Amino acid sequence: VQLQASGGGLVQAGGSLRLSCAASGRTSSTYVMAWFRQAPGQERTFVAGISWDLYRQYSESRYLDSVKGRFTISRDNAKNTMYLQMNSLKPEDTALYYCALSTTPPVSTRRDRYRYWGQGTQVTVSS
Repeated sequence: VQLQASGGGLVQAGGSLRLSCAASGRTSSTYVMAWFRQAPGQERTFVAGISWDLYRQYSESRYLDSVKGRFTISRDNAKNTMYLQMNSLKPEDTALYYCALSTTPPVSTRRDRYRYWGQGTQVTVSS
């Protein structure tokens, strides 16, 4: 499985960005995709994740408390692509954002539960 993240950039506080992560290769019908972020000198932390069960048509999403109400995670299963719509951005959202994939639901906040990682995309929010 390969993951390709895109959509980062420089934005003023209060602005919006939309990140995308496209998955290619062999994926199962049930898997979890998530966004993590890492600021300089800090650990990589969970931001949001979404799971999808193709057969049960069930989806679950989960968010870091500090982004609830501002960020929305979604996925297009036909395109194997995940999105993160980020609104009302704050300077503290500045980080390198990584997408990740796990073949084992449910959505986990632990990095070690995700086997596949994409390259990071930089998000910089100016004050």
